[in-house]
Order: sequence, then C-alpha cells, then structure tokens
Amino acid sequence: MLNPRELIKMQMEAKKMQNRLREKKISGESRDGMLKIFMNGAQEFEDIWVDDDLMDVEMIDRLKKNMKEAFKDYQKKLQKEMAQDIDLDKIKGMLG
Repeated sequence: MLNPRELIKMQMEAKKMQNRLREKKISGESRDGMLKIFMNGAQEFEDIWVDDDLMDVEMIDRLKKNMKEAFKDYQKKLQKEMAQDIDLDKIKGMLG
C-alpha cells in the first residue's frame, strides 16, 4: 500500500505529465491535404483548416471522409509522441 507522501508525489507527477501533454501541438492531415486538424497531446481540439473547395455543399461526403483521415493521422502521431516520452525507469520507480 502506498503511503500518503508517495500518493501525493504520484499525483504531482501526473499533473506535470498532463501539462506537458497540453504543450505538445500535433496536427492531423487528410491524405489529399485538403483538411488539417490541430490538437494538443491531451487530445484537446485547438483548430482546423479546410480547403475552400471542401466548403461546397456538394463536397460534404468528402469533407467527412477527410475529417476521419485527419483524425486518424493525428492519433498515429500522438501515439508516436507518447511512446517517445515514456520513461519506463521513472514509472518503475514510482510504482516501487
């Protein structure tokens, strides 16, 4: 069982990690480059860019497809960022 000091220490580390994630800016882009989303590492939406051609009512299906592609691209990039930032030794030390 963790003692209260260790628990507080772990909470502080978790808060620091969350703040670092918010500082990371990651974009996702559709395959055709006509739509980009901008989010942070905490998966909070920040901005979007849409090519003017996609704003046509006739292009709504393509807009939806591009949104999905951009979000998948963002998720891949986020996973890579997270994998690079994981400090296994630090985690092992926190867990005892």
